Amino acid sequence: MSGRPEETLSAAQAGRRPASRQVIAVASGKGGVGKSTVAVNLAVALAQAGARVGLLDADLYGPSVPVMLGLRDGRLRAGPDERMRPEEVHGLKVVSAGFMVPETDALIWRGAIVHKLIHDLLYDVDWDDREYLIVDLPPGTGDVPLSLHDAIAVSGVVLVTTPQQVALADVQRAYAMCVELALPVIGLVENMSFLACPHCRGHVDLFASGAATDLSEHLGIPLLGRIAFDPEIGFAAELGLPWVLARPDSPTAAALRQIASGLAQRLPLP
Repeated sequence: MSGRPEETLSAAQAGRRPASRQVIAVASGKGGVGKSTVAVNLAVALAQAGARVGLLDADLYGPSVPVMLGLRDGRLRAGPDERMRPEEVHGLKVVSAGFMVPETDALIWRGAIVHKLIHDLLYDVDWDDREYLIVDLPPGTGDVPLSLHDAIAVSGVVLVTTPQQVALADVQRAYAMCVELALPVIGLVENMSFLACPHCRGHVDLFASGAATDLSEHLGIPLLGRIAFDPEIGFAAELGLPWVLARPDSPTAAALRQIASGLAQRLPLP
């Protein structure tokens, strides 16, 4: 991680931003923890609150944002100024690596190609003065988060985990990456914290209870919120409808909005 080009490093240090005031990266140590679901719903919740929000799906190897937002046919198109135009849905401006290739194809890229793509998606897209840019990172600590760090001044990182020990171990690696790169960590989100029984309305712990609370205290970062496991969230996502819109009165939607509100308080607009 020490071999960063000087010109990109100096750009990051200069605080370059792609026409947005707060850049929030959503990261996880491993896949399958609901990171993209959290990123999409936080972006929509911020937009519902009146903010101008962009969503960059930088998960090059498994872009799921187009499905979750009903943008399976989304494409990157150049405008008159030759800058790429985002898709627009639910008050968001959206760009995804999934817009570049058919849904069943793979981007088998690495290194310099990934670095240039991330830069282009930040600076060659007409984001139109977004107040918040949510960046959905791929799981792990590979090329994409390093390229994002080199290309832009990140305002903060939200780490997403589940209460499983394997997920908690991996999210600690993601936290260590943030420390190594001097990326400010806003806090931790525990997804799939418990199952809310639809019959008795009780809580069923699917994994060890309180693990994320212990981890947040150990790392010294806030636990931003706990989100229940609800199979209907996945069904709504497959239909292209974020949960904060599909079931706005549900406790889970309220938890997501509360996390979004906490982000806005921690990263006030200048």
